[in-house]
Amino acid sequence: MKTFNEIINSEKPVLVDFFAEWCGPCKTMAPILKEVKDRMGDKATIIKIDVDKNQEAAAAYQIRSVPTLLLFKNGRVVWKTSGVVSANELIKLFE
Repeated sequence: MKTFNEIINSEKPVLVDFFAEWCGPCKTMAPILKEVKDRMGDKATIIKIDVDKNQEAAAAYQIRSVPTLLLFKNGRVVWKTSGVVSANELIKLFE
């Protein structure tokens, strides 16, 4: 299995969803992210990080609320937002 750093340093854009099991809006994001993945296929990578189980990663990227989405390109954060985002908005980011 690849490490987080290996994944985000890919040339392919990587969307990271920082979420928590107890978070209502995070549950809303799950089907949206699935739709984005279905529509984008291999053009993008989407990973989910549970902030309660990965506090180090959450701290490293200063995640203060969930859900927080970060888009990485070649290891750099190129976009960041908190809250629920529509599938169409996310697709536009990748394009």
